[in-house]
Amino acid sequence: EPDEFELEIAEELLRLESSSAEFKASLGDLYISAAKEVECGVGGKAIIVYVPYKLMKSFNAIQAKLVRELEKKFSGAHVLIIAQRTIMGKNFSRKQGSGSLRPRSRTLTAVQDAILEDIVFPTEIEAKRTRCKLDGSKTLKVYLNSKDQANVEPRIATYASVYQKLTNKQVQFMFN
Repeated sequence: EPDEFELEIAEELLRLESSSAEFKASLGDLYISAAKEVECGVGGKAIIVYVPYKLMKSFNAIQAKLVRELEKKFSGAHVLIIAQRTIMGKNFSRKQGSGSLRPRSRTLTAVQDAILEDIVFPTEIEAKRTRCKLDGSKTLKVYLNSKDQANVEPRIATYASVYQKLTNKQVQFMFN
């Protein structure tokens, strides 16, 4: 059952589809599975729109325009589109009884890496480093492609806080 916020996002997508010629063809058969609003740092907000994994490629094709329009509507909030993925536990094959192995794309690490890719989507990740400090804390340093630095720079704090909320991992974004 969709909540009030998800209905608001869905209505906005429907309005975009009906009003804009560029979205009419592409948004017709696309839908969202969930949406939530999260607090980011000092008074900032981010809207996370979850879409089915199978539709992620279609959303990526129109993501730049769609995010721009949604950010106009929900003023001041950054909009992130993330695929809905499944994490299967380590004892997946034992539960099944069939002896089939858990797909690599369903492991915790693979799903968290994919979420990171979705969060920074138009930009490419050049490199990742994990920094382990003496107190045992770990920080993931993510180096992004510098050609998109002007567009992505204002969003870095949002990316880091959303990734922290979704995965409980500290992340730091830099440019190569």
